[in-house]
Amino acid sequence: MSGSGTAVPGLLALTGQVTARYGGASRYARNFVRGKLLTDPATPAILRLAREARGFGVVADLGCGRGQVGLALLTAGLAQAVHGLDLDPGKIADARRASTGLPADFAVADLGRAAVPECDTALIFDVLLQMPEAAQRGLIARMAAAARRRIVIRAFDPDCGWRAGLGRTMEEAGRRLRRDGSAFRPLPLAELAAPLRVAGFRTSVTPCWGWTPLPNVMLLAEREPT
Repeated sequence: MSGSGTAVPGLLALTGQVTARYGGASRYARNFVRGKLLTDPATPAILRLAREARGFGVVADLGCGRGQVGLALLTAGLAQAVHGLDLDPGKIADARRASTGLPADFAVADLGRAAVPECDTALIFDVLLQMPEAAQRGLIARMAAAARRRIVIRAFDPDCGWRAGLGRTMEEAGRRLRRDGSAFRPLPLAELAAPLRVAGFRTSVTPCWGWTPLPNVMLLAEREPT
């Protein structure tokens, strides 16, 4: 995995298969799903990681949005089942329609207090930094208790030099435009990783900014073999 966002073979065809499942959603939603799968550096990173792991097993996708990452994993044969949670009812409705016939379920949930489904792999992208620090720590603890094999976090590295400075500026501008009251509290990576190591995971961090100027990284936590 690298910061270059190198393409995964077959990504275009996989994106077409997944996007076709959103035929009942709005044009905006369909374009969003297609764009995220094709251009977000997290997509090739997570698919590559899942292939290296020979599949993610049962996946809990926290802050799943419209569910496109989980459905891509299922369609590619890289997950056995997906449980998705997100606060937005409209996005969850899109995910439920798109997942018809697949071993997936999606529910509206506040990650600040929701239980994390038992799983082999827990995924969370770009959500923690929008939560108060205490809520982040609580969610990390619940993820560590629920995930049997690994946790994958796409995180904002607040110590990543000029990328962090630019990312903060962009995030603050976005918050002013959205006026959604979301927090912006990116914890240092060491603070995200520490409770995972205490819970028995080994951790590693790799860049995941691809073509963007953002300080996004993948924090991978894997349980030590028993």
